[in-house]
This record gives sequence, structure tokens and C-alpha cells, in this order.
Amino acid sequence: MRPHKNTNSSSRRPAILHLVCIAVFFSLLVFAIQSSLFTGGRNSDLYKEEIRILSDFQSSIQQCVANRGLGLTAQIVDQCKLTLKFPEGTNSTWYNAQFKIYEPLEYHYDVCDAILLWEQYRNMTTVLTREYLDARPDGWLDYAAKRIAQLGADKCYNKTLCEEHLNLILPASPPFRPRQFRTCAVVGNSGDLLKTEFGKEIDSHDAVIRDNEAPVNEKYAKHVGLKRDFRLVVRGAARNMVKILNGSTDEVLIIKSVTHRDFNAMIKSIPNPVYLFQGIVLRRGAKGTGMKSIELALSMCDIVNIYGFTVDPGYTEWTRYFSTPRKGHNPLQGRAYYQLLECLGVIRIHSPIRDQRKQDWSDVPTREMISRAHAAALRLKRGNGLGQFGSCKVWGSYNGGPMSGSPDMSDVRKNSNYNKWEAMPFESLREEARDHYVQMEGVSLYKMDGNKLDDLVCVRHSSKSEV
Repeated sequence: MRPHKNTNSSSRRPAILHLVCIAVFFSLLVFAIQSSLFTGGRNSDLYKEEIRILSDFQSSIQQCVANRGLGLTAQIVDQCKLTLKFPEGTNSTWYNAQFKIYEPLEYHYDVCDAILLWEQYRNMTTVLTREYLDARPDGWLDYAAKRIAQLGADKCYNKTLCEEHLNLILPASPPFRPRQFRTCAVVGNSGDLLKTEFGKEIDSHDAVIRDNEAPVNEKYAKHVGLKRDFRLVVRGAARNMVKILNGSTDEVLIIKSVTHRDFNAMIKSIPNPVYLFQGIVLRRGAKGTGMKSIELALSMCDIVNIYGFTVDPGYTEWTRYFSTPRKGHNPLQGRAYYQLLECLGVIRIHSPIRDQRKQDWSDVPTREMISRAHAAALRLKRGNGLGQFGSCKVWGSYNGGPMSGSPDMSDVRKNSNYNKWEAMPFESLREEARDHYVQMEGVSLYKMDGNKLDDLVCVRHSSKSEV
């Protein structure tokens, strides 16, 4: 009998041990769940103020769209998500042949991402420079080669050869600074400009930015003005640029493309300053030139006013003020996004329907409210303690360098007015631009690729005298 009792006792020990292990496992699981819930609640409490700020901001955007959206309405999903809707019965005539659908009547946006992206542009440079190529790890080997279409190679194993192709349009450091201008006008090419007489208003801005082959002459002066400071140019417009410039030697060309033989031939024949747009999305094409013009303007100007972007109801085809209609733009999608940008305080829209309206902008969120929303979105996205350089993935330092141009420049290029920008003394910048430079500790911010927020190359200048 005793041996039988010992056998039962020994068989029960593993079973009891197994039960104890299961109990311990469940206790740990319950503890983990409780800790997780507690932490989640704590995080929720931690960001309660940020969520409140962003929710108030969303309400302001909703009211702004109702007041200024010409029929658009904003539906709030949460503190970041927002849907813009066109009214029932909107004529969606734009057909997407690729997906075999007509343009939708509602668009979904993340306001937190949008405000972070566009506020970032206020502190960036959008011109390609030598300091960017020097600082970026693959700057000269990979990136430079992608910007030189006719080189016939996908990598710059011969850096000297790459430099020869880029020197003509490659400043050592940014020629244009954030806050350099107070107000800028970005003038699109829409045929709706012919319904307005914005010419004098456009010319009153500190700087005017135009696109591609848009003519500037007395014929269209009352509609689009005569002032010409910057022009964003794609490759297709290069061969016509000499005629379009028509002796305007100070107008700065910003090339939104890779360099190419067409551009090289054009550049060598004009005395205008010419630079490469840094923010191009390589290998899949940048979005519309108008949007890139806004990026360029926001990196230099406090207030960006847009004209000729056709944001009004009843728009069914893309028209130009100087040529016949053409396909290629999505009118409803563009109008919705530009309206969002206006209510984010990024741009101010001017159009025929608003021609007679008093533009006091009181229904757009204030800069103070926008700044609070930006700070709240930044804390929600990245947490605390990262500071203004939290997105800098690559750091470099400014080592000086030559002004744009190569030793074998023609006489025309030697007389180019680069020194108007590249030799600009710090003291000649407007006070807001100097204050911004000090606030940013002399650091230039550059995007690497695409529209990511957390992929900046940052270059520190040793002193303000090197501006």
C-alpha cells in the first residue's frame, strides 16, 4: 500500500507545479494588461491638452471653410482627421482614364501632418546648394548624378565631371533666406485671370513668382501685372525661355527638373541668375508646378498670396490666360486642397468670385492659434524634448565656396547678376529674416526626398557674417 501512495504523491507534484506556473503566467498577463491600460490612460492624460488645442483648431478650420469655401464643407473626424465635401450636385466632369472614374466629391486629410509639413517649409531652403551635396552622405555619388540627365551615368564616380555639369547653377549656400520677403504673389496660368484686374495688386508685392512660359507684357498687364522676380521652369519650357524673358535680366529662374542639354543651351545664352529647385521628387516626377511655386514662396515669404489657380465652382477644364485649353489638372481635388491650405494659414486665395469681397482674413485662424496647433501636433507625433532640430537626420557644416558659375563661362554668364543674392550682406536682410537666422542658430534646413517630415539635412553656419 505504501509504494502505491508514494506513486500518487509524486504524480501530483508536476500537476501542482504546472498549475502554479499557469497561475503565475496569468498573474503576469493581468499585471501587463493593467500596466498597459494605466500607461495608456497616463498618455491620454499627458496629451489631453494637445488634443484639446487641436480639436479647437479643427473647429476653426471648419468655420473657415464654411465662410470661405464657396460651397465646400468640412466634416471633423477627430482632432487630426478632416473630410472636405463638395455640395450635392457639383458637376464632376473630370474623368480619370487610368482608374475609369470621375473625380470624387469628398477628400480626406490629416490636418496634423499637413500643418507640420507646411510649417516646416517656412524654415527651409528650396534651392539646391553645394553645402547640401557636401553634407548628404550620397550627395555627390548618387544624388548629383540624378540631377544631371545627360551625364549618361547613374553615379558620379568622377566628382569633377559632376561638378562641371552643376557649377553653372550651384551656389555654395542658400541664395534666398526664410522671411526674406514680407509678401509674395504666386501667379498661376489659369484663364480665369482674364476675368479679373489684379495686375496692380500683384505688382505691389515684395516678390512675384510665375510659372514656365507665362507671358508678362502690356497685353495682359491689367490681369497679371508686370513685375517679374522669380520663375519656376520645367524642362519643356526651356527652349522658349529666351523669348519669354524678353530682356528681363534680373528675373531669377528656378529649374524644377534635372539639368539637361536644353537647359544648358538656354542658360549659356542669358545673364539671369539660374538655380535648381531642391525639392523635386526624383524618379516619379514632382507634382504640379503651381504647388512647387507655393513651396518656393513659403520658404522665402511671410505671406503668400496666390492668383490664377482656378479654385471656383463650375470649373470643368484647364484653361490658360494666354493659350488654348488643355488637359492635365484635377480641378476639384486642387480646389479642395488649396482651400485647406488657406484655412491652415499657408496661402491666401484670390479669384474672380472673391474679386469684390473685402479680404480681411479674420475668418482664417490666427498665427498664434496656428503656432499652438503646430506645437501640439509636434508633441503628439514625436513626444517631448526633441526641439526645433528633431527632424535633422544628417548634420553638416558650411565650409564656404564659390558663387555660381564655372571658369569657362561666356561673357554673358560672367555678367550674370548672381551677387545680388549670393553676396548679400547679413545687414541688408529685413529684420524678420535676421531674427529668424538667429533663432535657427545659423542652421539651414533641407529636405532629402519626397514629402516625409523626418528626413532633413541640416547645415550649420559658423557665424552670421557668412550669410
